Amino acid sequence: MVELTTYELFVLAAGAMAFGLYLLIKGGDWTIDAAVFVAERTGLSPLFIGATIVSFGTSVPELFTSVNANLQGYPGIALGNVLGSNVANILLVLGATAFVFKVTADPKHLAKDLGMMLLATAIMAYGMLTDSFSLVFGLMMFAILVAFVVYQYKTDSIVIEEDDEEEASVGITTIQGAVVILLGGLAALAVGSELLVKGAVQTGTAIGVPEAVIGMTVVAFGTSLPELSTCIAAARKQSVGLILGNIIGSNTFNILSIIALTAMIKPLDVDPVLLGMELWVTVGVAIGFAVWMMAVGRLTRPIGIAMMVAYVVFIIAQYLQPNL
Repeated sequence: MVELTTYELFVLAAGAMAFGLYLLIKGGDWTIDAAVFVAERTGLSPLFIGATIVSFGTSVPELFTSVNANLQGYPGIALGNVLGSNVANILLVLGATAFVFKVTADPKHLAKDLGMMLLATAIMAYGMLTDSFSLVFGLMMFAILVAFVVYQYKTDSIVIEEDDEEEASVGITTIQGAVVILLGGLAALAVGSELLVKGAVQTGTAIGVPEAVIGMTVVAFGTSLPELSTCIAAARKQSVGLILGNIIGSNTFNILSIIALTAMIKPLDVDPVLLGMELWVTVGVAIGFAVWMMAVGRLTRPIGIAMMVAYVVFIIAQYLQPNL
């Protein structure tokens, strides 16, 4: 039997990760297209669609990746993926979006969504510090999410932006077609998540980096690409409701659906590596973003650049930690 060198293993693992990310992105796109098509037929507003349907759709890659990683015995990737994705969503995705288009919003329209994101972040921090991600804790988290979505639906203002409706429906003309695309998206997500997890583990082994750090950086960046593409597209259409709804909702869904469902399927252990800078940066970024939007209500190009620089610094810091 021929043994591969470390370099050859790294190349193969990186290739598996790249193809896995491609399948995750395509699967996420198909899932979102199908979900938005169905949502449009119900007459829901872009803000509600962005905060719920699209947010869940763009979080599906994280969901498949985290569940798959935890089932295979890699909880560091499962939880690190969520923490890293939430940091990337705010600093990278919103930063890049603000670079393209000034994001402004009335703070009072964001209050309930930002409040829910902060509550979810607090629940996650408590669960990590007390190692509480059991079946019961996961059920509690998911129940909170369901209650909030029901509340959002009942208080949603039924307003449709014509441009959003036309563009979201491209390529799908019937409910049956939407179902086929949805199933295809889910299949791509399943295969993509398997390749990404396996590739991430092998990559970390080859370069001597803990799986939790790989989850916080490479995996999290890859699974945040659907949010990035969605927000950039929404920025070109100047749909602020979809941009902010997508990011705030995605961060909430990442915690209350991904961590919750992962823990419900199999109790989720907390990797000690994540209890340091990783946890507190995630909490600090969420609080800082919420306070800024409530106080200022806008993200300009200079702020966007500063956010992207902060994200790059955060990634570099991950690989300069003494425990590596």
